[in-house]
Amino acid sequence: MIVVNTETIPGFEIVEIKGLVQGNTVRAKHVGRDIAAGFKNLVGGELKGYTELLTESRREATSRMMFQAKQLGANAIVNVRFSTSAITSGASEMMSYGTAVLVRQAN
Repeated sequence: MIVVNTETIPGFEIVEIKGLVQGNTVRAKHVGRDIAAGFKNLVGGELKGYTELLTESRREATSRMMFQAKQLGANAIVNVRFSTSAITSGASEMMSYGTAVLVRQAN
């Protein structure tokens, strides 16, 4: 599965548009991460617990999007975007979405 954030894929041509696909996950903060983040706010620096949480969320949302594209018979997803939103004070959603397409190598 080719996944890109551009409208086209160099060296390939889109032969069929399968439709919009998306994947999402909702994750809650871990109390330990919150405590560590609170201490880090005092001295500054990267909040590694949250970075890991965001990376895991992005991977899961992308995996779900790719699964949906495969179900439609696509072999690529173009124009991929990510979006986040707060669901509650302790949880947020990560969503990935794009257009599932069937591509073939250009002549």
